[in-house]
Amino acid sequence: MTQFGIDVSAEDIVDTLGFFDSWEDRYKYIIDLGKELPPMPESFRTDENIVRGCQSQVWLVHQVRDNRLYFEADSDAFIVKGLLGVVLAAYNGKTADEIKAFDIEAYFTSLDLMQHLSSTRGNGLKAMVKRIQDTAASL
Repeated sequence: MTQFGIDVSAEDIVDTLGFFDSWEDRYKYIIDLGKELPPMPESFRTDENIVRGCQSQVWLVHQVRDNRLYFEADSDAFIVKGLLGVVLAAYNGKTADEIKAFDIEAYFTSLDLMQHLSSTRGNGLKAMVKRIQDTAASL
């Protein structure tokens, strides 16, 4: 299974999306990223792990190993699972300081992502990012 942030980096996603001319093709690629997310155990799909502010159901959990944060995420919507892959590529396997220092807005701008999402999807994406950033800030 693909490990986002380890096997697939933020730079990889920026480079790959740059090859596509249409947003229809980019959406297909993002959806395919979601299909590569490792399956999340049912035991992690609890109210405590739900990311509030997302239109779809999104679950996010983390572990700290060797001072690095590792996230598992899942959603009930294909495009959202793909967006989780985009976010995890930026943050997974990083230290708390690396997460805090990462310019997620510049990353999203380089992907030209936010203007192609509905406002509710965009707000959900921001909620996922905030949850990860808050986790890093609490360590």
